[in-house]
Amino acid sequence: QVQLVESGGGLVQAGGSLRLSCAASGRAFSIYAMGWFRQAPGKEREVVAAINWSGGTTYYADSVKGRFTISRDNAKNTVYLQMNSLKPEETAVYYCAALDSSKWYKRTDVSAYDYWGRGTQVTVSS
Repeated sequence: QVQLVESGGGLVQAGGSLRLSCAASGRAFSIYAMGWFRQAPGKEREVVAAINWSGGTTYYADSVKGRFTISRDNAKNTVYLQMNSLKPEETAVYYCAALDSSKWYKRTDVSAYDYWGRGTQVTVSS
């Protein structure tokens, strides 16, 4: 079992920045790839970014490339999502999730992830 707790969400003006954190406990954090997802009201959950177990390989949705950065600190059992130049349409609940590293090829597949946090609300005002 892996327990995930997100933090860092809040209200920010368009063009602003937020840094989300996801603290993990339980089984060895470093064996999992990690993903950040978001879900807006009435919409499906979508992948935002993912990072492999070592942090050496990352993935970004096209919509956030150049603005968001995913990183991890395995010594602290934490994964981060730095979000810059935020847009109102990015208002959503943001979730982190853990993926068995052998399933890295499924990093964009919501159903492939084994463990999920409860999410943190990000609201971007116009």
